[in-house]
Parts: sequence; structure tokens; C-alpha cells
Amino acid sequence: MATKNVDLVVQGGGVKGIAALGAILPLYDAGYRFHRIAGTSAGAIVAALVAAYQRAGEDLHKLEPVMREMEYAAFKDDTVLERVAGNVGRGIELLLHDGMYSGDYLYEWLEPLLQAVGVTTFGDLRLDDPDGSMYEYQAYSLVVAATDLSRQVLVRLPWDYDQYDQPAGEQRIVDAVRASMSYPFFFRPYQFTTGKGDQVTWVDGGLLANFPVTLFDRNDGRAPRWPTWAVRISATPPFVDKPITSALGEAKGMIDTFLSVSNNQYHLDDEGIGRRTIAVDTTEVSSMDFGMTREQAQLLFDRGLAAGKAFLDKMNG
Repeated sequence: MATKNVDLVVQGGGVKGIAALGAILPLYDAGYRFHRIAGTSAGAIVAALVAAYQRAGEDLHKLEPVMREMEYAAFKDDTVLERVAGNVGRGIELLLHDGMYSGDYLYEWLEPLLQAVGVTTFGDLRLDDPDGSMYEYQAYSLVVAATDLSRQVLVRLPWDYDQYDQPAGEQRIVDAVRASMSYPFFFRPYQFTTGKGDQVTWVDGGLLANFPVTLFDRNDGRAPRWPTWAVRISATPPFVDKPITSALGEAKGMIDTFLSVSNNQYHLDDEGIGRRTIAVDTTEVSSMDFGMTREQAQLLFDRGLAAGKAFLDKMNG
């Protein structure tokens, strides 16, 4: 089967990353290969694995058991203080470290998977793309979105490492993904050291760009060589009127508002957006449900498969 190139953008969605993989596999089976792939939060996890496995020449179907074996509950890694003092301990961790959970499980799970296929740094995913519209500093097959709270800007990794006086090719992919999934107050923020020795604070890319559909669009006035498609895995919830009665509730409401705005920046009914978006129905599962069962994970995967196949049928129709 002849292969065809596309660029791909994967939306963030907490524990719903397996739905994105389900949507991607029908494209892979139809002969599509992902020249560049970008993701935020859960989308960054899937994007990193797809980019690494594809670069290594591995069958992307090998990622299905990988995603199934992820222990979602392990992301809520209680410290000794939390185990002893429960919610009070989590509150203390939040005050001490700006987040209840360390996020260390991501390193334990993701880093060995990347290393097993010979991928550790962004330099391992360097692209030789002389005909592309991107600048030299953008010539990588993976882009991860994070939010810089210190500078109050969107960070596109590895593209923006030069803004921090650090060599992009030497930066670890797992660190970028860890930054991208740092949901405020839930996970501790990621502290990045600039080349000048200063520290900046990075958190969930979803605050500013949870669904950056247009990231790879050409800006030189020429027609694209191939399409950019996107996978959307966050359901649009109905409006619920409820009072906010605490400072913590207000903070959570602010974060959820940022994420909602970021999610809906590109509406599926906007011209050119819906046509290139695989929208997976994930309504039954909350993005932050780290107690998700294997049956729920299977449901998300199956929904992704169905959405990916339906998208191809529509494109070929």
C-alpha cells in the first residue's frame, strides 16, 4: 500500500488519550503517515509515542496494549504525608509544592517506552524537510504545547527552546510532555531552567492551546503539500449553573474557563475546521477520572476507532 503524508494535531483530554490512539489507527491502516504530529497534555503523550514509534519503524498497533496498560490511578501518587493525613495532607502538598501530585509516574511509564525505540531527546526526531514551509528551528516531527506562567505565553516545544537559551535538540521529550500535562493545582508545575540559570514555571498547555488545529498551516501563501488533520477527544459539556462558594472553587473555575476557551477556540462548525477534525464522543468519561476502569478505556478506544473510520469514509465519499 502506498503511503500518504498528513500532519496531525491531537487535543488534550486528561485520561482520554486512548481515544485519540483509537482514532489514529484507522488512518495508519489506510496508509497515512504522520510527517509532523503535535499534542497537548494527554494529546502530547499520544503524539510523542506515535512520533517515536513511527521514527523507529514500529507498527503503531503496538501502542494499543501500551495505552491499555497505563495505570491511570498511579498518576495520583500519594506522598507519605498524604497517606497519613488524607485530604489534609493533600492540602499541605498543594501549599508546599503548588500541586497535590508529583506526576513522577509519567517518567516511570513513558520514558522507558521512548528509550526502547531509540528516542530520548527532540534531536532524535529531527526532520530533514528542505521543501517545508517551516523555519529550521521548527524542523521536528513532534511539537508539544505547554503554558509558561512566568512569561505568560504559549510554549511550543521544541520550537521555543531557543527563547530560553537552551539547545532544542538536547531537551528530553518526556520533560516537555510532563510540562504539558501539569494541570494546575492537581499536578506540580514543571520548573524549567533557562540557559542563563533562571527558572520559569510551565503548566498544562491546554490553558492556552488545547486544540491548536492551525499549528502546521503554511504561512507563505503556497498551497499545502498535504492536509493537517486533528483529533478532538474532549466532549463539550452542557452549561450548568452552580454557585462558587470557596477560593479553591473559584481557582478551579478559572482554570476550567481557560480550558473551555482553549477547547472551543476552533469550533467544529467553523469553515475548514470540522472538515479536517476527527471528533470522538467521550462524553461518558471525565477528563480527570483517574479511577477509569478498563471497560471505560475500551469504550473510549472503540469510540476512537469508529470516529477514525467514519472520518475516512467521509473523506473518501
